[in-house]
Amino acid sequence: MAGMSDELNLAREILQGRNHRDVPDDEILARSRQLFEDWMSGELRMERPKVYDHYALVIAALLRRVTELEARVQALEGRAAPAAGSGQPVP
Repeated sequence: MAGMSDELNLAREILQGRNHRDVPDDEILARSRQLFEDWMSGELRMERPKVYDHYALVIAALLRRVTELEARVQALEGRAAPAAGSGQPVP
């Protein structure tokens, strides 16, 4: 990791030379969270953000996660709807 005087590029730190499609969303989100927390606490400095460079990677992972969670909620709601009308507990 860079020293205090070096400014990090968020996307480069997360990708580590890999294509963005080769980095799992869990890794993108965990690594970006750690980098943002270190930046907010003053432990490291980051380059001025450019949406296409820094945040696009994180936003894309978050959008995929939201889509996944929405599908899971819909599936759960679909299972709950018939059981809710029957008076039976929903598993």
